[in-house]
Amino acid sequence: MDKKSLWKWLIFIGLTAWSLAIVLPLKEKVKLGLDLQGGTRFVLQVDLSEMDSDAARDAQSRAMEVIRNRVDAMGVAEPVIYGEPGNRIIVEIPGLKTEDRERAIKNIQSAAYLEFRMVHPDNDRLVDELLSKGLAPEGYRIVSLNEGGNSQYYKRDKSRDPAGVSEEDIRKRAAAFHAPAGYELLMERVRRSEQDFFRPAFVNRRADLKGESISSAGVDYDMVQRPVVTMRFDSKGAKRFATLTGDYAPGGAKNPGNRRRQLGIVLDGVLYSAPNINSAILGGSAQIEGNFSLREAQDLALVLRAGALPAPVKLLEERTVDPTLGQDSVNSGKKAVFVGCGVVMAFMLVYYMLAGVVASAALITNIVLLPVGLIITGGFLSLLANTGAASGISLPTLTLPGIAGIALTIGMAVDANVLIFERMREEQKAGKRFKFIVDAGYNKAFSAIFDSNITTLLAAVILFWQGTGPIRGFAVMLSAGLIVSMYTALVVTRMVFDQLVARTNIQQLKMLQFFGDTKIDFVKISKFCIALSLVVIVASWAMFVKNGRSNFGVDFLGGASITFQFNEKAPMEDLRAALSAEGINASLQYQKASGAEGSEVVHEYLEIKTDYDSGKPAADLIAKQFAGKGYRVLKEDSVGPQIGKELQRKAIIATLLALVGMIVYVSIRFEFPYAVGAVAALLHDVLIAVGLFCALGGQLDLTKVAAVLTIIGYSVNDTIVVFDRIRENLKLEPGKSFADIANAAINQTLSRTVLTAATTLFTVVVLLVFGGGAIYELSMLLFIGMVAGVYSSVVIATPIAMIWSGKLKAKASAK
Repeated sequence: MDKKSLWKWLIFIGLTAWSLAIVLPLKEKVKLGLDLQGGTRFVLQVDLSEMDSDAARDAQSRAMEVIRNRVDAMGVAEPVIYGEPGNRIIVEIPGLKTEDRERAIKNIQSAAYLEFRMVHPDNDRLVDELLSKGLAPEGYRIVSLNEGGNSQYYKRDKSRDPAGVSEEDIRKRAAAFHAPAGYELLMERVRRSEQDFFRPAFVNRRADLKGESISSAGVDYDMVQRPVVTMRFDSKGAKRFATLTGDYAPGGAKNPGNRRRQLGIVLDGVLYSAPNINSAILGGSAQIEGNFSLREAQDLALVLRAGALPAPVKLLEERTVDPTLGQDSVNSGKKAVFVGCGVVMAFMLVYYMLAGVVASAALITNIVLLPVGLIITGGFLSLLANTGAASGISLPTLTLPGIAGIALTIGMAVDANVLIFERMREEQKAGKRFKFIVDAGYNKAFSAIFDSNITTLLAAVILFWQGTGPIRGFAVMLSAGLIVSMYTALVVTRMVFDQLVARTNIQQLKMLQFFGDTKIDFVKISKFCIALSLVVIVASWAMFVKNGRSNFGVDFLGGASITFQFNEKAPMEDLRAALSAEGINASLQYQKASGAEGSEVVHEYLEIKTDYDSGKPAADLIAKQFAGKGYRVLKEDSVGPQIGKELQRKAIIATLLALVGMIVYVSIRFEFPYAVGAVAALLHDVLIAVGLFCALGGQLDLTKVAAVLTIIGYSVNDTIVVFDRIRENLKLEPGKSFADIANAAINQTLSRTVLTAATTLFTVVVLLVFGGGAIYELSMLLFIGMVAGVYSSVVIATPIAMIWSGKLKAKASAK
């Protein structure tokens, strides 16, 4: 073995050892995404609208630190918190149970603006006048309770809300309700018989003391064992608190008439209590009494200890997956990968025999080297995205689309091997010796392998750049798979064949051949094929237009989508009636899906789609009212209108960038007419794939955009192989007509086109059978698009390029 070959083997062994060290043991090194282990993902935005430019500079980083402190204090395992452009903060909490979600987002969003404000000196009289006259703010009604003293309270009544008014609007309108100048009407919650009532109080709009001086907060119990929140001030705050309470105590500087004054304790605009000030409080401590449960008191103490947010944060998006659904996805995904790998290896062994053994070994090597490919690719793409999510060198989080990416790269990995082996077959027919067969196979296949993989890699990079969450996981996995497969196909397998040349007496490679020397006139039938495609496109897109908004999921429209599992199916009319009674307008549908790991068991689920603000109320209502039938939330996606519009824009930008990138690359590597033919084929594939997918009842969301971009990259892969052969034949046979050369090129590469499509479609079909859920729909779109891609590479791309260049009947000239 020469020195150069020895270095290649040493590098290969080093990469293999590194990759295994990265990934083993699997349970410790491989981190599962929320869609696989269950949990919740929040997308928050820091509202800088009321901050000056100086304070706004580091508002995002300060808010992240406060949120991190709060989440850590909740005791959840390994939360992931990072910033994104646009003052966004991503919070991912694995294993978060459905019942804890509302508590988590409440703690995260709480601004913790603690203020001590004086209550109006005539508050009792003003409140009595409102209640005696039957005056209540919009969204409230007056109720009388059978208890001593003041027994009248306000109660929240959503049936009295004006149409189209949010909860925040109701609060603001109540604050201004009959309020004297400089004061606002706030509601102190009173808990009676497991119901919430509200005691109104007119509280000063201006804070007399703020809570930034709090040094600690905890939970204690009052005389009747009700939880209260205790606080201690630092030395500066203690002096201010003593001065405030002393001034308003009977006989104090601001209360010489010995009137009873109350101090309102207000957190984030909510009045928690308004105790009487009897004397100056000199100890630097205070407590908040608010009819708390123990958990509520603990959470309030938690946010007070973590500190106030520098600015309010808005919830833009929330996605939740139940842990049981995540485990089903892991099981299905593993089976899809193993079966897909087995099917592809079996095919290669049967069809290419000894060469198939080399390709199968390369496929296993692909999987072994994938971790080191993920490290390199993930690091590079994280720099491109500039999210700050990747700190240090580690494996990217494995997501459900990421598993689909692994299965897909298994099918695509043998693409380069097929190209090389089919080139070897041609050289073998020419009677060359084994060494020259190997040399020519690799040398002549290189340009097609390089060009086709670069175009798919370009689509994956664009997908990562414009994608988010699990979609980026798919892009990283696809990119890493392509890079590793190029290394194993062009370097590792060549090393093996070089050893076979040097150490064996092999003269020829035995291979099966399904296709002989075909002589189909593809150019002649292209007009009919183009017409047929136009019919399919027009028909499917007519249905698309007819279906309108139902073609799109909540990712693009905004809103909420909730999936329920149940033990006993409830009548649809009962479900609709329950939602309508609470004023929730929603669409409901029962859906069926196969059981875990492709079993014959069929599960049925309920899917509810409603507007963004009604998602949580709808989920809580169904889970509570139909608990006897076992209804529980498996998955919940809530996407605000702002995020929905952004995702629409990103999807369009990503698709257009991919198409433009293909035009530029093909124009550079070939000629502009070839680029026109390639893009015409891509548009054909995308239009047919999306049109037929939606006609079959599929909905477009972020994962489907990933599928569309994969189709774009994969389709141009086939087309480039044909163009590469045309370019080669133009030099060899300059006197032939362009149509004859094009036909010859398509026929010469037909075997490769069908074989590589078959190996990739094997894995896509496996995903269809075993993937389930969102992976099933992703696989269905990929299947349609890839079949369309093979078709367009053969009968669409080349004829369009010929028509554009005017060479349909012209003589060819050497390039």
